[in-house]
Amino acid sequence: PLGNNVLVKVKDTLTATSGGILLPDQAKERPTEGLVVAAGPGKLHPYTGVRITNPIKDGVSVLYGKFDGRPVEYNGDECQMIRDDDVLLYYTGVTMKLEDVVPVRDYVLIELDEKYGEAMQTDSGVMIAQQVMKNNNPCEGIVAKVGEGRMASKGEFTPSPVAVGDSVKFKDYAGNEVMIEGKPYTLVKMVNILSTMKKEA
Repeated sequence: PLGNNVLVKVKDTLTATSGGILLPDQAKERPTEGLVVAAGPGKLHPYTGVRITNPIKDGVSVLYGKFDGRPVEYNGDECQMIRDDDVLLYYTGVTMKLEDVVPVRDYVLIELDEKYGEAMQTDSGVMIAQQVMKNNNPCEGIVAKVGEGRMASKGEFTPSPVAVGDSVKFKDYAGNEVMIEGKPYTLVKMVNILSTMKKEA
């Protein structure tokens, strides 16, 4: 791939219910997981000519938007050509674990109230599609991990305005929900975080 393009082999996403049954994830708005086959070196800034280094490397697993990129068949495998800007987080290993995931650049990983995670499944443990839960949209949580920051035109990072452990409020519908080790999280861009909140005594 050239520039900031990334070739990703799409993973079959399965969700485990509380009863131990694996079900295909049918929620089309949820992010997609994939294994990076190859990644470009990064794009050149249009005004400064500085190369913006691609943070994604060959062999890591990534989480990206469901509708990002273009489908490509490579060596008989279903792949997707995406940009590094489309990637929400990356990790090593077979499955996502909190200690391994890294939010990309200006993304922040926010832990949601576990009640939201419980609401994502029925009493029998069957996962339900997120689009039927429009009235259960979370917009606050606790910062679990932060990315490097927003990259400026000269390749420098603007540090995150929030830190791990901060309670934050963010714009409605700005997050990309994901389950990590059975807990609900969302990935939000730093510019969509509205404020930090003091914990009640």
